Amino acid sequence: MIIRNKDKINSPDTIKLNFEALGYICSDAIATSVYLACHLQKPILVEGPPGVGKTELAKKASELLSSPLIRMQCYEGLDEAKALYEWKYGKQLLYTQLLKDQLGDVMRGAKGLDESVSRLHQFGDIFYSDEFLEPRPLLQALRSEDGAVLLIDEIDKADQEFEAFLLELLSDYQISIPELGTVKAKSKPIVFLTSNNTRELGDALKRRCLHLYIPFPSKAIEQKIITAQVPELNDKLKQQLVAFIGELREMALKKVPAVSETIDWARALLLLNVENLDHEWIKTTLNLLLKFQDDIEAVEPEIDNLLKAATKEN
Repeated sequence: MIIRNKDKINSPDTIKLNFEALGYICSDAIATSVYLACHLQKPILVEGPPGVGKTELAKKASELLSSPLIRMQCYEGLDEAKALYEWKYGKQLLYTQLLKDQLGDVMRGAKGLDESVSRLHQFGDIFYSDEFLEPRPLLQALRSEDGAVLLIDEIDKADQEFEAFLLELLSDYQISIPELGTVKAKSKPIVFLTSNNTRELGDALKRRCLHLYIPFPSKAIEQKIITAQVPELNDKLKQQLVAFIGELREMALKKVPAVSETIDWARALLLLNVENLDHEWIKTTLNLLLKFQDDIEAVEPEIDNLLKAATKEN
């Protein structure tokens, strides 16, 4: 593994400070996990609710290390053909058509069926070579000369069969391709896997990874996040909106607001020139925080109580 900017990851505290300089506010646990993942050369499994910064962590690690980010978005039905490699069938077909005219020359002088088949097999081997291979994210990461950050996003959406397929990569940084054999990493990538906990991941995958759980941030950290992402927002409004969202997260909603919604709301309030949080502004912009109409209808009658509790905290 080639690690650039080693001075930026020489301790968890250094990583934390450098992430903050990039606009990513993280906890000690996050900084320590990234430090260990880099120096122990182990994948890191990042779990937690949607919108708390799991994907952004991999992006900022790529930026911090000045390494390319290779991202693979998981989904149900994902298989190795989409994740690892595909053959350039169009190119193979084109070459086949071009070689048709030469087939007579190739077969001329062949003695018997065995020799004829042997000559044809030579062309089969050529067609299944690097020249006709289309690398996908996993193979791209293994072939990266100077190392890369590989993000396997939302692994919990993929099937268990695909999860099992990843085990060789996560343990040995290599992948087996039937036609070419085993492909080992030229420089071991730093691997981030993210999960929203929509299903339980297998023990075999978890054993191969460092584990990091990112919860909803504390109010103090969330205020730092807003300061980093929306620095123009006044301190009073920043405290009000963070406190209000904290109250929302205590309610039994289908989907409570995540950090990404907090940032969107802060930007919207700034754009609307809101100086102080009140009932009308909350009601008007509630759809930025809540993604289900049932949740909006449940919260609207409670706006005054939630606002009062949020204001009381400050």
